[in-house]
Amino acid sequence: MSARGVHAGGHAQDAEDLLDVEEVLALVNEGSSGSGDPAVPPPSASPSRAPQGTPRKSDTDQHKATPWPEARAIAGRAARTGSRRAPVSVALDSALGLVLAAPLVALSDLPSFDTSAMDGWAVAGPGPWVVREDGVLAGHTQSAPLSDGEAVRIATGARVPADATAVIRSEHGRSDDKGRLHASRDVGHGQDIRPRGQECRSGDHLLPGGTLVTPAVLGLAAAAGYDTVTVVPRPRVEVLILGDELLTEGLPRDGFIRDALGPMLPSWLRALGAEVTAVRRLGDDAKALHKAITGSTADLIVTTGGTASGPVDHVHPTLRRIGAELLVDGVKVRPGHPMLLARIKDDQHLVGLPGNPLAAISGLLTLAEPLLRTLSAHPAPEPYALPLQDAVHGHPYDTRLIPAVLRGDSAVPLHYNGPAMLRGIAAADALAVVPPDGARQGQQVELIDLPWAAAGIGVCFT
Repeated sequence: MSARGVHAGGHAQDAEDLLDVEEVLALVNEGSSGSGDPAVPPPSASPSRAPQGTPRKSDTDQHKATPWPEARAIAGRAARTGSRRAPVSVALDSALGLVLAAPLVALSDLPSFDTSAMDGWAVAGPGPWVVREDGVLAGHTQSAPLSDGEAVRIATGARVPADATAVIRSEHGRSDDKGRLHASRDVGHGQDIRPRGQECRSGDHLLPGGTLVTPAVLGLAAAAGYDTVTVVPRPRVEVLILGDELLTEGLPRDGFIRDALGPMLPSWLRALGAEVTAVRRLGDDAKALHKAITGSTADLIVTTGGTASGPVDHVHPTLRRIGAELLVDGVKVRPGHPMLLARIKDDQHLVGLPGNPLAAISGLLTLAEPLLRTLSAHPAPEPYALPLQDAVHGHPYDTRLIPAVLRGDSAVPLHYNGPAMLRGIAAADALAVVPPDGARQGQQVELIDLPWAAAGIGVCFT
């Protein structure tokens, strides 16, 4: 994968729409103290919003759908109005990829005692030095103090004896025929000794709340004395797979097709920072869908298929029945136009994905990713753009999301980018955001990194 290009312009969210991590953490902290209604009202300028309890019917007019950048902004703001998520304390080995809900404060000095930085000899005063027979090893109790003209063998990380003035590295010392130690270089006071508190003192603020827990953060927390850290919990997501035509094994046959979303979505959601609590297959059953939605305790429900207006598309009627609020009902994007975002309760949302696989991925990255990012208190990624190696045809009104690989300083759009196709996205590093009317060869376009391309498939911080 190449280095990133210049910052993107036209499709990036406005600065006022980007989620402020401190604001989210403030909401988290309010939740832990049992506060009341939020002070920030829900966004009201979106043409896709409807009064509480009266979701608008699915939009058949493509021009009335929400523009793609606006849909992402709405999704990013949606959870700010009602989600009060109490911080949790987790063991260090469970904290990777979460966000600190409180500052990381040093619980001890680092290092907590004067430590040898090298293998060699601890010495006191000027040389030559008489070497004691014993030695000092890491993890052992403190040895006797040194007197002037005395030295003792010492290992890296061992506690320096009291009154030692320096450490001489093994390669910089030699013994004479009387067994006395001589330094082959000048010895400075405090040389190769890490003094107590060199990195921090107890009570120092090491990292602010809102910091993403990386492997290095885990190491720092452990060194500072932590067994657990206080973090924003992972959003809980339940996936509902709809469609009577889906097979879970074997070859497609007799009008049935293999379900690609059931195996794919849970891993993708985990890579976006979610805890997937359940994956349920409901078929085209309105009663089962109603029961599953009303009985769910997840922060986010993700459905697949059933978002259009066909005879077995039950998502819109079910949302109307339960009095949900539609925040986004159709997006000006290809593939994935008939996606939706609804608020079921103040602290629960539903993202309806189209049934076609690549269209579902489009919906996932358009609506679910910004919402999950808000719930997780993750900062928005820095927008960036690269020139296209080849021209891409556009849609007259809608944004297109095209799988692309990154080569050098350009993005190469891939074939097999139809709404039902996964062959292109399976080989991609990113999705290229192609504006209406297309993009010419060499034109800069925004890129959305795929989770595994940005972090490596084994280290998606899940």
